[in-house]
Amino acid sequence: GEYCALRLGFRQVKGIREEDIACLIAQRGQPYRQIHLLRDAGMALITLEKLADADAFRSIGLDRRQALWEITALRDRPVGIFRGQPSDSNQEPDVALPVMSAAEHVAQDYRSLALSLKAHPVSFVRRQLYARNILATHELELWPDGTFVQVAGLVLVRQRPGTASGICFITLEDEHGVANLVAFESIFTRYRKEIMYAQLLLVEGRLQKEGEVIHVIARKFENLSALLQPIVVPKGAEMDVYGFHNDPNAKKVAPQPQQLDLFGKGRNFK
Repeated sequence: GEYCALRLGFRQVKGIREEDIACLIAQRGQPYRQIHLLRDAGMALITLEKLADADAFRSIGLDRRQALWEITALRDRPVGIFRGQPSDSNQEPDVALPVMSAAEHVAQDYRSLALSLKAHPVSFVRRQLYARNILATHELELWPDGTFVQVAGLVLVRQRPGTASGICFITLEDEHGVANLVAFESIFTRYRKEIMYAQLLLVEGRLQKEGEVIHVIARKFENLSALLQPIVVPKGAEMDVYGFHNDPNAKKVAPQPQQLDLFGKGRNFK
């Protein structure tokens, strides 16, 4: 009763067409309690797969892997004069699918929705960050003005106003909040590659506090994006989306660099 819920719109799901959702709404009477009812309403299989990828069927008790498995069975669903007859898939034995980890769910959320409400990517590498004495963003307020600190997070924003004499203002985000950084022109020039291309960016610098406003005046940056690799391509990634291992004799393809773009590169402003 203290909080209200904000529901994500279907437009957030990558690849979903407006016509598909119009069909879903037009045919909606009683709640859709099973996936096959959506298929009967006229929704295409590819649309159902995209909804499953986005974990949209969790409200009826199916996570994305279970939902995808059920959707494959709809391919042989009787139609036409055979509509209403049981499918051959009803005779198949139940299959225990491997449970997806929280990190896998978050990665797939970003692939389908460009965000996740389950957890923040940085939370999965927090132990490694603490091992290097890297603070979480909310811990910056615990230290006095002038303290040298390290903090890391996903890059949300980079801004270089024309009136700021080459200064770059950067906003990082972790599972606890945001940190605002100031990189003077000489530092920006020296660490331009890290600042512009890192997804998980580490900054070392001096705290500057003025009332409730906190900045980190940067003196060094480091690209820690490699820490996110196990989240993007987790161990056992040779499994297909339904949780079964692919052909063990097939050639394993190394993760491509663009896969690390999963969590975005931040937005740039002048």
